[in-house]
Amino acid sequence: MKKGRFKIKNDEMVYEPSDDSFLLAENLIINNGEKVLEIGTGSGIVAMYASKLTDNIVATDVNFNAIELAEKNFKSNGVNNIQLVFGNLFEPVENQKFDVILFNSPYLPTEECEVLDGNLNCAFDGGLDGRNVIDKFLNEVKNHLNHGGRLQLIQSSLSNLEETISKLKDLGFKVEITASEKFFFEEIVLITGFLDK
Repeated sequence: MKKGRFKIKNDEMVYEPSDDSFLLAENLIINNGEKVLEIGTGSGIVAMYASKLTDNIVATDVNFNAIELAEKNFKSNGVNNIQLVFGNLFEPVENQKFDVILFNSPYLPTEECEVLDGNLNCAFDGGLDGRNVIDKFLNEVKNHLNHGGRLQLIQSSLSNLEETISKLKDLGFKVEITASEKFFFEEIVLITGFLDK
């Protein structure tokens, strides 16, 4: 698969870059020199787009298959300014702060019978209301952002966009919908939250 200037290898146990990945990758708000965290890097495609904008990037994933695949993709594309770390949400960067935090969240409402076997499930499974991981992310994100920092979060209309926007405003973020894409049964939205300096 080739999108932009990157060649991407895939793995059946890792989320293959899709419309939501590129909605984030092509609408990044990152300035040169900023420190960036991408949670749930998957194939590494978003982190690689970010690597064209700044040299200080940490990419994490809770799926070890994704860490291995992202490492291969970085090497094959000559990208060497991304630090890969294994772990869930903010655990691997416990005491660190960033200027920008990126997350293509697992946002699909998932019944017990829809849970996939294996690591790939981490990329999709948002719990019954689609908000299981999103809410954990929102509860911690401000602790890991520098003043004047921002977050960029991909989410579906199926998992209550209004609740996310309301929570971010309550946390002190100025919120905008930076990009969106409509599909037959849902809208995928890129929410950007800006913290005051």
